[in-house]
Amino acid sequence: MINIPRLDLNEYINGDTRQRKKFSDDIGKAFNETGFVTVTNHGLSKQLIDKLYEDIKALFALPDGVKSTYEIPGLAGQRGYTGKGKETAKGFKQPDLKEFWQIGQTVTDDPVVKNEYPDNVMISEVPSFNATTSEVYKKLEAAGVYLLKAIAAYLGLPENYFDDKVHNGNSILRALHYFPITDPDSLPSDAVRAGAHEDINLITLLIGASADGLELLTRDNDWLPVKAHGEDLVVNVGDMLQRLTNNKLKSTTHRVVNPPRELMKYSRYSVPFFLHPKSGMDLTCLPSCISADHPKRYEDITAGEYLDERLREIGLKK
Repeated sequence: MINIPRLDLNEYINGDTRQRKKFSDDIGKAFNETGFVTVTNHGLSKQLIDKLYEDIKALFALPDGVKSTYEIPGLAGQRGYTGKGKETAKGFKQPDLKEFWQIGQTVTDDPVVKNEYPDNVMISEVPSFNATTSEVYKKLEAAGVYLLKAIAAYLGLPENYFDDKVHNGNSILRALHYFPITDPDSLPSDAVRAGAHEDINLITLLIGASADGLELLTRDNDWLPVKAHGEDLVVNVGDMLQRLTNNKLKSTTHRVVNPPRELMKYSRYSVPFFLHPKSGMDLTCLPSCISADHPKRYEDITAGEYLDERLREIGLKK
């Protein structure tokens, strides 16, 4: 049986002791087995999600020449626009069939950390895009902090273990456009919307998608479609959390497959939020996750060092 439970975040935020423990146990069990859950009552209204997708569609409808003016050399795609053919899943030769826009942290209370991050890129052609994505970023970050509290409790850590590590963290909101392909026969045989990969960060919160296509690889080596209910979030473990927990929590391989040929001419949009800690977080495996049966699997590394390594592997950083 594949355990991808649908969890109600309100039961953790406002629930009694029993409800909070059940939520923590359920998310821990799922993250131990498949690395995925879906989450409802996460703080984003349907109206905000609809507005987000409206603005994203308007952004990617702009001419390529306009969008390219927002592509900033030297930022490894971490802010603003990244064009088609720029990101390649680790181990793949063909770049993913996508373009994207990334929004990062806005620091207001720590000048030192603020200086570590580039400014966000403001777009003028879609007037509400900047405000909409900023609001979505803050709400997803808040939901992510609560999810990490539940994960900390499952791991036997203090509930606030992650709080200071992710406050002003290097999190990214990514607006993704899997662009239409009018001539599928012209594609290389191994070209896909998103090659099989694992996320880099602690956890990823995905705001649905405009079409099917997301699949995860089970421990039995089968590909399983992942679908959310309505406005639910799909939440999965990233490699940083897997490293920290010495593989106790599973960073599951996933991909976005191409649709049937007749649907390749249509766009697909999705919006993941990659919750990162600050660059100085120590990802050394937790002692509680190391034993004779589960020896330490990873070398010590910081979050910043690991991010740099992975950005080079996927072709965004030279």
